[in-house]
Amino acid sequence: MPPSRACSSPPLRRRMACWLYEGLLLFGVVFVAGYLFGTLTQTRNALNNRHELQFFVFVVIGIYFGWFWSKGQTLAMKTWHIRVVDRQGRPLSQGRALLRYLLCWVWFLPPLAAMAPFPLRAGEVTVLTVGWVLVWALLSRFRADRQFWHDIWAGTRLIDVRPAADGARP
Repeated sequence: MPPSRACSSPPLRRRMACWLYEGLLLFGVVFVAGYLFGTLTQTRNALNNRHELQFFVFVVIGIYFGWFWSKGQTLAMKTWHIRVVDRQGRPLSQGRALLRYLLCWVWFLPPLAAMAPFPLRAGEVTVLTVGWVLVWALLSRFRADRQFWHDIWAGTRLIDVRPAADGARP
């Protein structure tokens, strides 16, 4: 018997569209965090306090995701009708949301680590990063539950929460 839609994973295309939309929304979060950091530290040159700014933005993004994931959805997830829950279908605790945030960095850390020792141009960095993201996303297709590996490791799941359409065909 096929799993009910309430317990099923959203299609990969929808999850990746949500991922891209989340990136657009994060632009605003990062912009405000960078502006706040620059104002509070009176940083006049982008190269000054660079590592402190990176850490600050990392923490701000962690707070953003931790807060919204513990509520079930970010704005992008609401738009694409996706919810994050634990293995039992309950909302995430703050600790589990933080663990998921840290494990989500697997989307970016492997290509960043691979390119660190080499002087690559922007196009090469883009190809390497996009290639890894595609490979990582496609790996979910090999699992019966279609979940991303970082969700498996964090004990979380993405579920489809599309509203039932009136008069929908079975």
